[in-house]
Amino acid sequence: MIRIVLIDDHAVVRTGYRRLLSAEADLEVVGEAASADEANALVQRTQPDVALVDLNLKGSSGLEAIRGMLARKPGLRVLVLSMYDSAGHVRQALKSGAHGYLTKFSEPDDVIDALRRVAAGRRAFSADVADLLADQATGGATPLHDLTPREFEVLRMLAHGSTAADIAGAMHLSTKTIFNYLSLIRQKLDADSDFKLLHLAAHHGLVDMRNPLGA
Repeated sequence: MIRIVLIDDHAVVRTGYRRLLSAEADLEVVGEAASADEANALVQRTQPDVALVDLNLKGSSGLEAIRGMLARKPGLRVLVLSMYDSAGHVRQALKSGAHGYLTKFSEPDDVIDALRRVAAGRRAFSADVADLLADQATGGATPLHDLTPREFEVLRMLAHGSTAADIAGAMHLSTKTIFNYLSLIRQKLDADSDFKLLHLAAHHGLVDMRNPLGA
């Protein structure tokens, strides 16, 4: 039996996943969480085999959740299932410790197969993500490639309209620390203003300009 936790900020989505997975004899959902903090506590309490994680959570993102869960259970396997399909999100999820990445365009059977593959110690990517990684391998890294996962998360939250104070609260850091991160990000991306940072974030897919606040 593969023990799974569902990490997604929408209860309806979690319910859909639970119903899908409950039909499989070898898959068991042992808990759900809507935020990184909840995910960390859930993993400690339930000791699952695999976490199915969305990157868009309440407060800080799934990237923070992945790092927190793996710190508490290093043997945990992590499969990301997200609406984000940019190279930046995929690369940062892998840097954070994810073992697979599917977009929410994936078919239900693909999600089930990916969970089994990840639980067995293999990698799993949806076809669109695999193509994206192949393109990146042949075409070179984007300017965001050198950002650490935490720097990437600060930039992502800034691009979604969060203030430095908002980001500090969500990430349990001081506002001064967030300003330091922003200074480092500007240096790495050769950006002399927050406007330039936002332009780069939009250009590289950190925010969907058709729906800039992620609603």
